[in-house]
Formats: sequence, C-alpha cells, structure tokens
Amino acid sequence: MSGPVLLAVAHGSRDPRAQRAIGSLARRAGALAPGVEVRAAFVQHAAPSPAEAIAAVGERPVVIVPLLLSAGYHLSHDIAGTAARAGAPVAAPLGPDPGLVPALADRLAAAGAPAGTPVVLAAAGSTDPRALAGARSQAAELAASLRVPVLAAFASAGQPTVDDAIAALAARTGGPVAVASYLLAPGVFHDRLRASAAAWVSPPLGDHPAVAGLVLDRFRAADCTAGSARSRA
Repeated sequence: MSGPVLLAVAHGSRDPRAQRAIGSLARRAGALAPGVEVRAAFVQHAAPSPAEAIAAVGERPVVIVPLLLSAGYHLSHDIAGTAARAGAPVAAPLGPDPGLVPALADRLAAAGAPAGTPVVLAAAGSTDPRALAGARSQAAELAASLRVPVLAAFASAGQPTVDDAIAALAARTGGPVAVASYLLAPGVFHDRLRASAAAWVSPPLGDHPAVAGLVLDRFRAADCTAGSARSRA
C-alpha cells in the first residue's frame, strides 16, 4: 500500500472485549478503503501504544485518528504529545458528529427500544468540560433525528448520572426509558449501563459502518490538511 498509514488510537482497556471491538472497527474501516492501511493503538491498558505503533510503521507517514467521542485530556495531552514528537497530523475526534446518529439509532433498534421511546445518551464521563459539552451536543443531534426527548448523562464523572437521567426522563414522560450507549467498546462503563434501570440498553457503537466511515472521513480530512501544509512549506 502507498500513502500514509491510518493509525486509529483508542483509549484502551484491560477488558479483552474492548480490544477486540477496536480491532474490529479498524478492520471495518480498512475494508471500506482497500488502499488505506489501518492500524490500531491504545493510549493505555493495552498494546501497542501510539509511539510503538508509529515506530513499527517505519519511514511511512502516519495520520492519527483518535477513536474518541469527544475532545479531552487524552486527545490534548497523550495523543497530541506523541503526534508532536513523531511529526504526525492528528484528526478530530469522532464525536460529536451528525454521522454518529445512524449508528446510535441502529444500536437502539437492535436493543429492542420501540420508536418514540425517550432516550438517555450515556457517555463515559469526564472532568473536562469539553467532553461533557460534546455529549450534550450529540444528544441534541439524536433528539432532532429521533424526535424524542434525549438527555445526556454520564457513567462516571459528570452530571447528571445515568440513573438520575433515567429517573428524570421517566418522570417527565410517564413511560419507560432507553439508554443509548455513547461508547465505542464494551467494558466497565457499558457494564454499568446494563445494570441501570433503563428498559433497554443499546450495545456500544463498535464497528458500525457509520462509525467506520467516520474514521475514514477524519483520516482524509487530516491527510488533506497535512498535504496542503507540506505543499506550502
């Protein structure tokens, strides 16, 4: 293959299910663009690290695509630091983005949530206000598409909690509530969502074709920007 390598960098987890899910997403993205080599790396808890993956590529250029659903510390510090040392461009995170709405809707349908059900969009959570704002923006996109109330909530840091959001929506609407998992992979956060009081909890976004397509969109945009900068240098 010619051209830059797409290095898809995920948060990382000790849970092997998460590593398998990220690997599957990377393979799906590669299948959508046969001329692009896609490799996966992890910020923590799994190998290879971004630095190790970049070293393994050799002399070929690399474009880093963060497999993150919001801006935050891992993007602005961990990934940005590795990219700066390697001279590699970094794409925008995957979310928030209207392109994630079809994946969220399909996952809700797969969980059995009936049309018209109010939804809690459940993100992992963060102390970074950019991440919280991103989840709320994605919730607004989903609400506009599904035409139902959608409330962003957080499994760890951030307010409201998932349980509080489920209770608030149930009280407001008088009916059962579904949780849309705003997560890429299974693990401890998705296990917490499954233990919630929601009537339906969707699977993580995983290797949904819309997510894989968005990975490629981010790659192409960053590669185009980097190419324009190189031509001006």
